[in-house]
Amino acid sequence: MTRQSEHIDVLIIGAGISGIGAAHYLQTERPGSSYAILEARGVSGGTWALFRYPGIRSDSDLHTFGYAFKPWRNDKSIATADLILDYLRETAGESGIEQHIRYHHKVRGAAWSTAEARWTVEIERADTGETVSMTANWLFCAGGYYRYDEGFTPRFEGRERFAGQIVHPQHWPEDLDCAGKKVVVIGSGATAVTLIPALADTAGHVTMLQRSPTYILPVASEDVIANTLRKVLPASLAYRLTRRKNIAMQRFIWRTSQRHPRIVRRLIRAVNIRQLPAGYPVDEHFNPSYDPWDQRLCTVPDADLFKALKKGAASVVTDRIATFTETGIRLESGRELDADIIVTATGLNVQLFGGMALSVDGEPVDFADKVAFKGMMLSGVPNFAFAIGYTNSSWTLKVGLLCEHFTRLLGHMDATGADICRPELPDPAMPTRPLLDFGAGYVKRSLHVMPRQGLAYPWLMSMNYHSDVKLLRGGPVEDDNLQFTSVARHAKAQTSA
Repeated sequence: MTRQSEHIDVLIIGAGISGIGAAHYLQTERPGSSYAILEARGVSGGTWALFRYPGIRSDSDLHTFGYAFKPWRNDKSIATADLILDYLRETAGESGIEQHIRYHHKVRGAAWSTAEARWTVEIERADTGETVSMTANWLFCAGGYYRYDEGFTPRFEGRERFAGQIVHPQHWPEDLDCAGKKVVVIGSGATAVTLIPALADTAGHVTMLQRSPTYILPVASEDVIANTLRKVLPASLAYRLTRRKNIAMQRFIWRTSQRHPRIVRRLIRAVNIRQLPAGYPVDEHFNPSYDPWDQRLCTVPDADLFKALKKGAASVVTDRIATFTETGIRLESGRELDADIIVTATGLNVQLFGGMALSVDGEPVDFADKVAFKGMMLSGVPNFAFAIGYTNSSWTLKVGLLCEHFTRLLGHMDATGADICRPELPDPAMPTRPLLDFGAGYVKRSLHVMPRQGLAYPWLMSMNYHSDVKLLRGGPVEDDNLQFTSVARHAKAQTSA
């Protein structure tokens, strides 16, 4: 039996970095609006509370990955998960956001009624086992785009034969002891390059097994300029200046990679050679087949991965897996890798909008048939917003701009007496392309279930911060592709028809 609960102006789904940020902008810019954050798990923090594998850290600097409204004060610019989690929970606690979070509230589905101009949301309470229902004027989905309860592991021939332990980083056992053991980490993405130097401190040996190389770039874990500015300037001013510097640097690297990929490839290769042992086969293990930023660059703070390789505590093997064996992995080349523990750092499973089902006036919403409007709404779906950050820069830069635009959108609706806001395609046959122009495997595997994007604004899923500043922060809320109506006007139109 479903128990009816209260009505809320805005329901935010997810208490991670995006949800906490959305709550801040709502209560700051619209103090009269009621809101609640629904969190399926029992803790806040999203990704940073979920992953527990050794060495977990950001791969973006916290001066841009952090919120624009809350300075990052730690000396570490590339920060570990515990520091990021403290930052997020401090933000939620000091501003009163924490009291709005409803833990163990898993959203199963939401049904929109145009006649009532509201969503009815079905929620499963994991702590009590009951199902409750809430209504809301708006849904704001801040749950990111991957599944929290399940990582991706491809099928490996002979997996059941392996006598050791197989672990996915998303489900890292707290009691896993790697001391003195032979560990093989399958993968070469951000998770793998984080794990390997952390494991190499105690393991007997760690091998990174990759099918093909990834671009890996060493960065300083501390931003000297940021730390210096913080000593001589007020914290908020130092933070703003550092943030601008780092945004400009990120943009410069990305644009240069797009315009001059061969030059950037050579520069990264030269940096890698300086970090690796003399005579190391850099082209075999660190020379990808794709151009820089076709996939996200992997950064390693203070060159920790390269230091582990230099010490001989870790090694890289580039080959394909033929089969697991009782004692490890046999490769297609015939080489055998002995292992006590195999870590499958093989990626994520994409899950849009927390896995919830949507319907509009009784019709199920097929996300694959929808097109993203301004990177924050879906064609034909009223009063529904979502937050997906940048794939070529710090995630939170985009989320902040989306939240600013969202609060302006609500203000416009108040001023005009509108209850309903619905993006509509100018032409059902409008050309579209995949939602994310990104080569990561987890994205490619899921494009068929994702919404799409158009070829130009406002239907473009922009990955350009400066363009988004103009569009989302400075641009008008009204748009020819955005319909604003009220319940009264809708009812009158229905009667006239």
